[in-house]
Amino acid sequence: MQITDAIADLLTRIRNASSAKHDTVDIPASNIKKAISQILVDEGYVKKFTVIEDNKQGTIHMTLKYGEGKTPVITGLRRVSKPGLRIYASCEEMPKVIGGMGIAIVSTSKGIMTDKQARKENVGGEVLAFVW
Repeated sequence: MQITDAIADLLTRIRNASSAKHDTVDIPASNIKKAISQILVDEGYVKKFTVIEDNKQGTIHMTLKYGEGKTPVITGLRRVSKPGLRIYASCEEMPKVIGGMGIAIVSTSKGIMTDKQARKENVGGEVLAFVW
C-alpha cells in the first residue's frame, strides 16, 4: 500500500495506539520516521523504539509511555506542514507549542530536530509536527 504522507501516518498510528491504551505500536520504517521517533524518545514522550530489520522496508516497534492510571504522556499530536501546504519558519519565527510546554519537530538543512535545537543552532526549516 502506497502512503502519500508518511509522517501523518506515523502520527496517526501513535495517536490511535495511545488513545486505545496499547503498550506498543508497529510502524513501517523510514529514515525520517526513525529520526522523529528518536526525538520522541529523547524528549520523554515515548519509552523506546527498536527497528526490526527484514529484507524489505523494516518496522519501527515503539513502546508508548503512560503516567498514573494509564494516562498517555502524549496528549496531542498535530501535523503542521502537509504535502499540499508546506509551512516553513525561520529560527526567529519558530513556533512555541503551548508556551514552550510542547515541542515542534522541524526538518532543517542540519537534519530533523526540535524547535529549541533549531533556535539554538540558528537554522530554520519546515515545521513538520507539534507534540504536547
